[in-house]
Amino acid sequence: MGRGLDIRGEVASAGELRSRAKKEPNRRAALRMLAIANALEGLSRAAAARAVGIERQSLCDAIKRYNAEGVAGLYDRPKGHAPQRLTAEELAQLKAQILTGPDPEKGEPSNWTLPDLCRFVEGSFNKRLVPQSMSRVVRRMGLSKQKTRPVHPKRDPKASEAFEKGGSMRL
Repeated sequence: MGRGLDIRGEVASAGELRSRAKKEPNRRAALRMLAIANALEGLSRAAAARAVGIERQSLCDAIKRYNAEGVAGLYDRPKGHAPQRLTAEELAQLKAQILTGPDPEKGEPSNWTLPDLCRFVEGSFNKRLVPQSMSRVVRRMGLSKQKTRPVHPKRDPKASEAFEKGGSMRL
């Protein structure tokens, strides 16, 4: 049989841990607090972990973190994120391209869609993105995925202004 882990009792008593766990919005941290409270009251590691529905090894890890950091050690640590695929200069160029809009005379689409932007990034920066990733990039730049109402490139502005003012002629 393995030897037990010593739990530092001076950080918080079992009753304090239980009352703090009741108020805790983070479920995983609350379960760890309850498991440690069970262990402080004399239950074996296996029984203390089983009572709250966690593994014995998870309880041992929680006790080690609790002894080292106190109650703050029972919270999940932040996860790392993948580095951004586009540099700041590339993002600035992409944003400028989106804000100026596409030019159909150069062979660009009549309006930008996420797949079109992915093709633009691949052609300009030689980096491949999927539309889901491009959606996150667009949101991170503070832009919306919504498109403006399409306008025909050969539209007559005077005719549309006259139509807006007077409407159509009624017979």
